[in-house]
Amino acid sequence: MTSPGDSLLKYDNPVLVKTRADKKSQKGRTLTMSNLPAPSFAAGVPSPPTHNVDESILHGILPPREWTDGDQHWVQKVSTSISTRRDVILLQEQLNVKLKQKKAKPTGICPIRWVLFSQCFDELIRQVTIECAERGLLLCRVRNEMQMMIRAYQNLSESSVAFGMRKSLHAEQGKEETQTKILDLNTENKDLMKQLSELKDKCDLIEKREAEEKQLKDKQHNEEIQLKERAIQQLKDQLEDIHSAMNLQTRNPATAS
Repeated sequence: MTSPGDSLLKYDNPVLVKTRADKKSQKGRTLTMSNLPAPSFAAGVPSPPTHNVDESILHGILPPREWTDGDQHWVQKVSTSISTRRDVILLQEQLNVKLKQKKAKPTGICPIRWVLFSQCFDELIRQVTIECAERGLLLCRVRNEMQMMIRAYQNLSESSVAFGMRKSLHAEQGKEETQTKILDLNTENKDLMKQLSELKDKCDLIEKREAEEKQLKDKQHNEEIQLKERAIQQLKDQLEDIHSAMNLQTRNPATAS
């Protein structure tokens, strides 16, 4: 693994602590200036004097970073040197330069800007811890609380997005099922409308046939009535003729004899 990239947090020179080629010697050795990589902070500026600080507290707040390069294992601890006003101004300038170089977004959510400001905050914690360990521990507590809150908001946001995606997928699935059901119901409705139309045609045909039969029966019935009325009238006429003849015989018996 190659060495870590530049950071706004100020580190001491890296130390080689172990190599695979020399397994017998486990003692670390400091790099000489001839093969020393360029410092990651305040390059070209002389290191300020160190301050009598409890390194265990400082390194507990800001742990050393480690990496391997081929068969070599390197460790780099944060610097214990005192920072001056010039270092703070240079830190701000380097922050602005890195924000432009890495094309960080000026507003909104930006992982690049978050990393750079986190490094800047860690450097401020380092500077404060060297002057006052208690103040540095308090700032570390504030930093950890902020990071914990941000992670909680990230988890909440991810959960909300996942919940929204699940709801969206469920809605899409429900939409497809609903559309399929609508198509089925439309097909069923068309079939029922076709059946209704056929039944209406049958009903109209039956009504027409019934009307024709009724008309024919009425006609036959009327003809029968007329026929019977004529027969009755003929019988009445015959009865009247017979009755008239009988009356004549009664009035003229000699004629009858």
